Amino acid sequence: MVDSCKGVSKHKHMSTPPQELISSPPRLRIQNLTTRTAFFGGLLRVVLFKMELQKASNGHHDLSPDKIPENGFDALENMTDGDIFLPNKSNGNTETQFTDFEGKTSFGMSIFNLSNAIMGSGILGLAYAMANTGIILFVFLLICIAILSAYSIHLLLKSAGVVGIRAYEQLGNHAFGRPGKILAACIITLHNIGAMSSYLFIVKIELPHIIQGLLEMPDSSDYWFVDGRYLIIIVSVFAILPLTLMKRLGYLGYTSGFSLGCMVFFLISVIYKKFVKEYPDEHSYNETVPTESIYNSANDMSEAKFITINPETAFTIPIMAFAFVCHPEVLPIYTELKNPSKKRMQNVANISILAMFVMYLLTATFGYLTFYGNVKPELLEMYSKKDTLMLCVRLAVLIAVTLTVPVVLFPIRRAVLQLLFPDKPFHWVHHISIAVCLLFLVNLLVIFVPNIRDIFGFIGATSAPSLIFILPGIFYIRIVSEEQEPLKSRPKIQAIAFVTLGFIFMIMSITFIIVEWVTGKKTSGGH
Repeated sequence: MVDSCKGVSKHKHMSTPPQELISSPPRLRIQNLTTRTAFFGGLLRVVLFKMELQKASNGHHDLSPDKIPENGFDALENMTDGDIFLPNKSNGNTETQFTDFEGKTSFGMSIFNLSNAIMGSGILGLAYAMANTGIILFVFLLICIAILSAYSIHLLLKSAGVVGIRAYEQLGNHAFGRPGKILAACIITLHNIGAMSSYLFIVKIELPHIIQGLLEMPDSSDYWFVDGRYLIIIVSVFAILPLTLMKRLGYLGYTSGFSLGCMVFFLISVIYKKFVKEYPDEHSYNETVPTESIYNSANDMSEAKFITINPETAFTIPIMAFAFVCHPEVLPIYTELKNPSKKRMQNVANISILAMFVMYLLTATFGYLTFYGNVKPELLEMYSKKDTLMLCVRLAVLIAVTLTVPVVLFPIRRAVLQLLFPDKPFHWVHHISIAVCLLFLVNLLVIFVPNIRDIFGFIGATSAPSLIFILPGIFYIRIVSEEQEPLKSRPKIQAIAFVTLGFIFMIMSITFIIVEWVTGKKTSGGH
């Protein structure tokens, strides 16, 4: 009986937990539901945050091979500086990384694109610059300009790293608001349109001579295929336009590499012509050039000068100052760089500047040592147009110049998109129509405005110093906070001196251009 009672009591005791368990699930369900709601709410916020980051794509390019971003650079304006970055710990140090765009362009292709942006038609006038400065002074000035250009890019990258924005126009917006954005976009547009018009003007003038020389046609030929006006239209439609329609600037790395190969061929030919003697009457492209300039002689015009100071020396300094202009293209290339960081992009810039420095120095040295004081502002004018090798060199230079136009056009299109469609997603209609309109405008200018190079030469005298010296320095001073670097700190003082130097170069350039217009004197062209 006792056992049975114990069994009953034991049974009752054992039956109690199931009753409690039966009565408890509603509370557990509520708790679980609350926990799951909080979890999925947090997860949803993370997903939405990542979507916002994906929308903030630089340059309206795709984040992955099969996806296109939904917004442009101006989406970055609505994000705080802290949201732009993701901390990346390496070796105990916290580094800042951009999350606005996933770059796909390799290190080598980025070097090709930036080197192609640096290299312009100004390389043809560097031998003339050396003739008016002397070898030692020229090398000193070229080294100084190369170092200043690398420092200018450092200021741009530092400013972009502080705010997490890799767009020239948006740096202006962050530093001075909308007026700064408009100013930066307008300067980039005018400068690069001037560069495009200069390149196409070279095609218009030189390509007919190349065709006449290769086909052994007389200069008086009036066939349509030796008319520069038709030729630049053909080149623009069938060579330049397809390349400008690329969605990403990184794809132009292959054509930029080929363009650099053409300029290497030009350099090798210039060196070859220094050591291969020819008959004087066939050597000179321009009959007004004395034949004794081909060989070493005792007169002053056929001797190498280490230091030369003459009235032309002052004219060559601004030309050399703009020899490394590539700043509108730096941030777009940075945007598409794979595994981007300030150090990695600075290495791209340093290698590109060094490569162009070597090419500039060799071209100027051997061009000068071939013709000495008789060298003309355009080096190729010194060679006979009956020389098959030099005709091929001329064609290679034109190809290089032509392939540079699409690289120059990309920053213009992005500047226009920033002004006209700042909050619009990428659209092929905008992408294509802006490229077509720009090429159409530049073709009209080159065909119907004979002095277009002079006009844009004046614009370039103001835009080039602004892009190289003034804007990077001012952006750096405004964007980097005084808590991080006081105004009297060494980096800020260097930036102020850099901006001052830019204004000095601008005043010099404008003064010399006005003197040229008044006196009718022409000097070598710039970038």
